[in-house]
Amino acid sequence: MQLTETFSRVKEASKTLPLLSDQQRNDILNAVADAIIDFKERILAANDKDLAKMDAKSPLYDRLQLTSQRLDAIAADMRNVAALPSPLGHVSKEKTRPNGLRLHRISVPFGVIGMIYEARPNVTFDVFALCFKSGNACILKGGSDADLSNQASVELIHEVLQRYDINPDVVTLLPATHEATAELLNAVGYVDLCIPRGGRRLIDFVRDTARIPVIETGAGVVNTFFDKDGDIEKGRNIVCNAKTRRPSVCNALDCLIIHENRLGDLPQLVAPLLDHKVTLYADGPAYQLLKGNYPEILLKPATIESYGTEFMDYKMSIRTVSSLQEAMQHIDEYGSGHSESIVTENQETAERFLQSVDAACVYWNAPTSFTDGAQFGLGAEIGISTQKLGPRGPMALEEITTYKWIIQGNGQIRK
Repeated sequence: MQLTETFSRVKEASKTLPLLSDQQRNDILNAVADAIIDFKERILAANDKDLAKMDAKSPLYDRLQLTSQRLDAIAADMRNVAALPSPLGHVSKEKTRPNGLRLHRISVPFGVIGMIYEARPNVTFDVFALCFKSGNACILKGGSDADLSNQASVELIHEVLQRYDINPDVVTLLPATHEATAELLNAVGYVDLCIPRGGRRLIDFVRDTARIPVIETGAGVVNTFFDKDGDIEKGRNIVCNAKTRRPSVCNALDCLIIHENRLGDLPQLVAPLLDHKVTLYADGPAYQLLKGNYPEILLKPATIESYGTEFMDYKMSIRTVSSLQEAMQHIDEYGSGHSESIVTENQETAERFLQSVDAACVYWNAPTSFTDGAQFGLGAEIGISTQKLGPRGPMALEEITTYKWIIQGNGQIRK
């Protein structure tokens, strides 16, 4: 397979996007949102075919599934992106030098962004919205599990673009093959930035293989610490929401850390999880406390593998600690730098946790389920970065622009 010609077409098409006005971009995004609602059945029919090929018990099934309500939310997110201020042309620095040269640093698109993702067809629309709004073309490489859903989505986008006389190559879906992934990662001179979004294996492969720049979106191994001064009612709701709202997403809770002084409250703390049949992998003290207070079929002794695991399922580990310091040590050893939370009424404890825990998003008395571009007021997200060089946390419009210097002179020369 040779995709060089495809990459070249996308690169050429990308040069037309910065010439559009923000109003034109917004009109097109709103038109795509309309099309999502008007042609739901086309997308859902394709998605049903993808779902038919996957085991309904797979943790990835929920990620793959589109529904009428989820398409409504996708369309709403696209409208939210359209309503946001343009990220382009912002002057972040300006100065006039003693020789009269005037300097401005302004935000501009990257150009072409390559997106590699797994069984999450909503990403197709999110990436298009953010890239188009920020003046970037996008090359999409979805997983084979969602290929028919992705094809239907991109076809719908292309129809709208053609109606507005926009080159459809500005959003291009590659074949769902390993060969296409390899070519994309070697598209030097054509792709300006690659963003992988998926599990640890995919992200490691992209980071280790790519010859083009990569922003790493890390896997989410997420912890919540219920402190000795935690409020039990807040804790029950936070733990349940973080674990069960959508267990397959990267900000879902994987490990509940509990202070030993509050072990007596553990049955009450995890009781709401019973409605969702969550399997608990508890360490020694927690296991003994839950024995007889949680269904035996859903209670397992924790092993070393129970920690540092992104379950993406109705499963959660429990770790007992004797101090805040021990809780933070656990997070440092087993967390992935994605999202971490503390439940406590002690402000001093909370502030120490917030300052000391090394993660992209750190919460106090709130569930990690809020780590999401739309929830942060970003409209949507292209990924959640756990790296420290460049963007960190939910990435949206601002994070997929770069900048250039504009220098105005009047005949000055350098001596």
